[in-house]
Amino acid sequence: MIDRYTRPAMGRIWTDENKYRCWLQVEAAASLVLAEDGIIPSAAAEAIASAGFSVDRIREIEADVRHDVIAFTTAVAESMKDQGLDGQSSRWLHYGLTSNDVVDTAQALQVKEASALIREGLLALLGVLKRRALEFKHTPTIGRTHGMHAEPTTFGLKLLNWYAEMERNLARFDAVAEDMRVGKLSGAVGTFGHLSPNQEEKVCARLGLKPAPVATQVIQRDRHAAYIATLAILGGTLDKIAVEIRHLQRTEIREAQEYFSEKQKGSSAMPHKKNPITSEQISGLARILRGNAQAAFENMPLWHERDISHSSVERIIFPDSTILADYLLAKTTDLVDRLLVYPERMKKNLESTGGLIFSGQLLLDLAEAGMLREDAYRLVQGHAMRAWKEDLNFRDEVARDPAITKLLSTEKLARTFDYSRQLGNVDAIFKRVLAE
Repeated sequence: MIDRYTRPAMGRIWTDENKYRCWLQVEAAASLVLAEDGIIPSAAAEAIASAGFSVDRIREIEADVRHDVIAFTTAVAESMKDQGLDGQSSRWLHYGLTSNDVVDTAQALQVKEASALIREGLLALLGVLKRRALEFKHTPTIGRTHGMHAEPTTFGLKLLNWYAEMERNLARFDAVAEDMRVGKLSGAVGTFGHLSPNQEEKVCARLGLKPAPVATQVIQRDRHAAYIATLAILGGTLDKIAVEIRHLQRTEIREAQEYFSEKQKGSSAMPHKKNPITSEQISGLARILRGNAQAAFENMPLWHERDISHSSVERIIFPDSTILADYLLAKTTDLVDRLLVYPERMKKNLESTGGLIFSGQLLLDLAEAGMLREDAYRLVQGHAMRAWKEDLNFRDEVARDPAITKLLSTEKLARTFDYSRQLGNVDAIFKRVLAE
């Protein structure tokens, strides 16, 4: 998916080149800490920190040894010799470490990089949602429950609701991103058989990570499952926004629609079509995020202190989920930013039922005027069902009923059918959400 929504920076995080660079970063940090503690020579630590690698050479070695970390350390050792570094220094590479000390800790570095980009996307969408919510703060539109006209709301409140949900997504994401900012260098079964907890803390500090308080050979995968699940929840919100826009763009509704450029084509057969393709793409790709969350849950139970069943899964779901989340945030931000909104159509739809949407207010006003609620409900429902069935104007029918007019004057009935009355608390809702 190479287009203006794709950020090369996110893709680069998950390249083999960057993965091995993060591995080497962990190896270098461990060597420098061990040198500080007098475990290995300082010259060796400096040589390891200056070492390089060749991705092609790692792949070549891995084809024979069938072990990626061994292939990596072998290629780095070769590189140290090729760079003219002390050949004996390579014997201190990977000293006291097991494979997942490097792999899991390095993955935390990659996730940290990816999370910074996703957070930027979250903030960008929040900014657009807030701006457009304020733009349409008092634009009346019909609220719908079960897909049916219910009572008046405003288009700004619809956007504000999305904004509030995205704020929760940001809070959730910050929490899981922080939870993933951990490393481990506690050895083959997590007992610190070769390094000490203090050394682990110092290595993690060098890398901008925290040490996992307890681990087996791996960092426990509840953290990873929570992270991927949070991206799935985020995708669910973006899907929710897209589904609503798809509905609003339907021919029968036409209250809002995706931006449609002059050169854009909607259908190969029907020139009149303007299809909500961006919203449909968002809805479709959000399903992949939800599917990846299920895979992350399956990664939590591993055999004893560790098996490798999670590894192959994470090589797919972490790049895919972070890249997709970044992409979908950009797509949704652009979708909302350029959304075409039609207040006049909203007003027309709002008034299309001849006042049926005020049946609830009429019920309350009659009860307040002295009619028993059960009687008022029966009376109002009778008029409503007849108006619906015979395509009559509900307001006109009500105004001709003596049982109603003897309790509600012309002025009071006008207030019953005044939608601004029901929208009187919009400012208060905005103040509560935006804290302004």
